[in-house]
Amino acid sequence: MALILNIDTATEVASACLSDGSQLLAIRENHQQKEHASFINVAIGEIFNEVNLPVNSMEAVAVTIGPGSYTGLRVGLATAKGFCYALKVPLITLSTLKVMTIAAKKHVIKNKIEGIDLFCPMIDARRMEVFTALFDEELNPVLAECALELSEKSFSDYILKNSIFFFGNGSNKFSSFTTNEKNYFGTVQHNASDIIPLAQQAFTRKRFTNLAYAEPNYLKEFFTPAKIFKY
Repeated sequence: MALILNIDTATEVASACLSDGSQLLAIRENHQQKEHASFINVAIGEIFNEVNLPVNSMEAVAVTIGPGSYTGLRVGLATAKGFCYALKVPLITLSTLKVMTIAAKKHVIKNKIEGIDLFCPMIDARRMEVFTALFDEELNPVLAECALELSEKSFSDYILKNSIFFFGNGSNKFSSFTTNEKNYFGTVQHNASDIIPLAQQAFTRKRFTNLAYAEPNYLKEFFTPAKIFKY
């Protein structure tokens, strides 16, 4: 098993943790989204001090690559790449939506929710749009990750045949569009500890990301309204 630093700054809650195999050694969280950049490196230093290990003992860095907050994704990836470059350890990049689904599966087990066929993570992408996907129990993609404008017809083919768990900070947008009793809406907050099983699997299988070419998965282009200057 490997000693892996796991980083997630993709959404409103940022976190970092250190794992050894499937074991969580230490974790830090930040719930102030505008402070993710100032939080992350301090948190990593605290984590290694807590476990009394040098930073160069890590064997890889895993980070959520998106979708999510544009700024948050850049903060997380830049931090991960910096450690990988300095320590010459491999980089593991993971889907934010898939990491969220790991947390949702834990929620289902903990709350003894039965009959869920598909998992639908949703990240708020402004207005009626969300970043989303559909995963089955084994985390296989049933609907590929996409930026989706929600409507009454969204997921209609899947809802007819499946019981779907909708979660994430964008899921409340969709709750008003569906009255199907097989749908389940829940509040699930993921953190860096949910990266652990995916990161360990990637490390074992040597599924590493090229450090030079790693980029955030925004799913849609960043848009800034043009500024109008008066002279």
